[in-house]
Amino acid sequence: MTNSVSKIALSLIAGAGMLASVGCATKNNVRAQMTPVVNKVNELDDITAKNTNDIKDIDTRTQKGLTDVNSKSAAADQKALAAGQTADQAQQTATGAAQRADLLANTVVNLDNYKSISEASVHFAFDKADLSKKAKAALDEFAAQIPNAKGYIVELIGGTDSVGDKAYNYDLSKRRAAAVVQYLAQNYNVPAHKIYVIGLGEDKAAADNKSTKGRAENRRVDLQLMTNVQQGPQAQGAMTQNMPQQQK
Repeated sequence: MTNSVSKIALSLIAGAGMLASVGCATKNNVRAQMTPVVNKVNELDDITAKNTNDIKDIDTRTQKGLTDVNSKSAAADQKALAAGQTADQAQQTATGAAQRADLLANTVVNLDNYKSISEASVHFAFDKADLSKKAKAALDEFAAQIPNAKGYIVELIGGTDSVGDKAYNYDLSKRRAAAVVQYLAQNYNVPAHKIYVIGLGEDKAAADNKSTKGRAENRRVDLQLMTNVQQGPQAQGAMTQNMPQQQK
């Protein structure tokens, strides 16, 4: 009986040992098989994380690109708007200038209907177009009569002596007349379309250019304040008929 129990006990111990050996072998086998899988999963996680970061980077750059494009587009729109406004202002200026030119042309055509009510002359230094104190005083005296003149124009004739190139003197005579125009406009608000400028250079000498005194006399701008000779309803009707359409 005792021998039988011992044999059974030995058999059980042997079986347990075999089961333990089998269990260890199975765990080792499973571990060996799972390790590549785990490594692959980790690798996939790394790839996924990298792709996610790449996508975020692309999205950031895309958003920045869109922002830059929108900013440039807005700037272009503002420039286009400013250019359009400038063009409109230039068109308005050109239209106003054309209207004033038409009015002046009409006035010139009708110069026979005007008479001179005041005259003045201003003189310049050799090869200069600057107004002296004496010239400004003469212009002040001349301009004082303008507010009392109705339907007036101011005629300016610029001149030079005969020294130097004829073309240069012609340009110098215009610069001298322009200096007078600027003075009258800035100090007495005389509109440009009320002034009729003629630059004659040395062509219309007031004195003999052979003498120093004569040449000094020719370095001048002559002014005439002129007003319409006609008065009353008949004259007004004639003026209205001759004025350009846009001025009516």
